[in-house]
Amino acid sequence: MKKILLSIFLFVFTIHFYGQIQPYYNGLDLTKTENDLFLELSNRIIVTNPGIPYTSGSTDTWDVLKQVDEDPKNTSNVLLIYGYNDNDGISNTDRTRDKNLQDTGGGDPGKWNREHVFAKSLAIPNLGTEEPGPGTDVHNLRPSDSERNSDRSNRKFTEGSGNSGIVSTNGGWYPGDEWRGDVARIVMYMYLRYHGSGSQISETTCLPINVGIGMPLTIDSNMIDLFLNWNIIDPVSDVENQRNDYIETVQGNRNPFIDNPYLATLIWGGVNAEDKWNLNNTSDNEAPSTPTNLTASNITHESLDISWNEGTDNIGVIDYLIYLNGQYLKTSSFTSTSILGLNENTNYSITVKARDAASNLSDAGLVSFTTLEVPTYLIN
Repeated sequence: MKKILLSIFLFVFTIHFYGQIQPYYNGLDLTKTENDLFLELSNRIIVTNPGIPYTSGSTDTWDVLKQVDEDPKNTSNVLLIYGYNDNDGISNTDRTRDKNLQDTGGGDPGKWNREHVFAKSLAIPNLGTEEPGPGTDVHNLRPSDSERNSDRSNRKFTEGSGNSGIVSTNGGWYPGDEWRGDVARIVMYMYLRYHGSGSQISETTCLPINVGIGMPLTIDSNMIDLFLNWNIIDPVSDVENQRNDYIETVQGNRNPFIDNPYLATLIWGGVNAEDKWNLNNTSDNEAPSTPTNLTASNITHESLDISWNEGTDNIGVIDYLIYLNGQYLKTSSFTSTSILGLNENTNYSITVKARDAASNLSDAGLVSFTTLEVPTYLIN
């Protein structure tokens, strides 16, 4: 009966209509921007957050995660953040796992534990887990393969592409294409909830700049461009909506950036994120033209340069999104860029899309190429 009622609840509350603002935000002044909007939302998620679940309490965080991160395709499983492949025979790359294979402290392979997306040691002070508090805030907890969780450790998030893993150039952690938007919106929530000032705020401070590698914003040096970009590139998933709706029933508050990613744009600026509530009231639905004459040059066994003719737009093109074999790779403000770290003698395709200020994307320009074999003088 409990599972039936939960399923009905999730079905009802995951139906979101464009332009509909959840009743949770009634009474807020959503015409505010920048720090004023930050504080408006912060006060709401604090006041409506009277208690946080914890393992030894009546509401167990393990039980909550089994519900909010349930695999839509198999209700016996949970989704594992950073995971990507259930069929390669390697347990620490699994995307799903049996709910009952939870690791309560042994670090056993093939089991899942609770990942603190905003790493415990990167908060000020360290996030605790012994008592209800910031360390047991379920918005920040996700099921993760125990070994993969250990691989991430407390590494800062950084830019990358494809599957999750350590980025060799800076030692940071890329969460994977599927999970980067989830990570960004969790980090934004933790900053909103625990920014360390005001009598009602926990003394804990969770600053995005302490958990990610990127450029600090002029408007707020504690926020970095990395999380704004991920919030735009990776839209909110049905699972994120499911988590938000259920966590409100057990913890009292919601993650505003899941309900409307555009709130991040209103607070920190930059290119428009998806505006679920149409707060921008934009009438710009015209996508830019497709970048043309996409050309690959200076091809080696591991790199190449690409260039293209600029796209045009009724308002103006802001930047270009580059995809390698269909997976987002990077963003460029120019009409040329270099791509590194390729494999030798391998076929690749690169697509480029123009983006305008309303986040309308053009169709993709395409170029295919094959990298060279490693020169004999580099062998041995």
